[in-house]
Amino acid sequence: MKAAFYSTTGPARDVLRIGDFPDPVAAQGEVLVQMAVSGINPSDVKTRQGKTARPFEDSARIPHNDGSGTIIAVGPDVDTTRIGQRVWVHNTNVTGVLGTAAELVAVPQNDAAILPDNINFEEAACFGVPLLTACHGVTIGGPVEGKWVYVSGGAGAVGNYAIQLAKALGASVISSVSSDAKADAAREAGADFALNYRTENLVDRVAEITGGRGVDHYVEVNLTANAESLHDLLATGATVAIYGSDSPMATLDAGKLRVKLIGLHFYNVYALPAEILAASKAALLPILETGFIRTRIAERFTLDEIVEAHEAVESGKLIGNAIIRIS
Repeated sequence: MKAAFYSTTGPARDVLRIGDFPDPVAAQGEVLVQMAVSGINPSDVKTRQGKTARPFEDSARIPHNDGSGTIIAVGPDVDTTRIGQRVWVHNTNVTGVLGTAAELVAVPQNDAAILPDNINFEEAACFGVPLLTACHGVTIGGPVEGKWVYVSGGAGAVGNYAIQLAKALGASVISSVSSDAKADAAREAGADFALNYRTENLVDRVAEITGGRGVDHYVEVNLTANAESLHDLLATGATVAIYGSDSPMATLDAGKLRVKLIGLHFYNVYALPAEILAASKAALLPILETGFIRTRIAERFTLDEIVEAHEAVESGKLIGNAIIRIS
């Protein structure tokens, strides 16, 4: 099969190559997926750069965790009725070396989620890590119906999905972004208010919007950047879901958070137990079937253009997702 790969970490143009690999075979409990589209996450770029905790000990690694395609074969103990199913896959590259930037990938059957007929492969290829991160982040504090939810970074892949999911679950949403163009993207996703933190005072605006009480739940993309003002945005008894931080260290005002009875939830989608991921996918399916969740595709590439695709994601300038068409 044709696939992209790298044999050492470093800049995309220096290390990414295209080559031929043996076709994978579905082992026990696995399904073999003919890939249609591969999604690119910032974490895929960081892994290729060597900026994650995962050591590089492989002779060659095919990148990307997420994608979409069709099951063409199953391994032992897998129901053969799954052959022919359209699916979105996730976490394919977390512990192994065979990611979705290839014509074929074998994954555990539970990591291949059924794709409703109303959703195309391009949008589905972007679900994986961002959608599951958003789902857990929005729901970890309990039901959000009738509540104010704050989404930090509403133009990013996770933030954009978090806005849509919170709205689908009956919440009112405030989102912070870094530009007017990104504010437009957040509003398109359904945010009731999109605040540009470069030009607006977030604490004052949230107080104004919520009648001085603050938000009930907060989904955080970068704790390091926002720790100082976090407690001022929250209502008493609020919950905070933290999935990202530019630095491993952040300073929080524990006294103010304790007085407000704030619940902090730190999580990493790659570390979530299988049962939590399964529950998230089960909860997502009826929402996906309604067509409520949409994916903003910023740029499309071919497999031969994977270097350009990684550089586009690495630039941080995309408003939306980058995808690679495999077939």
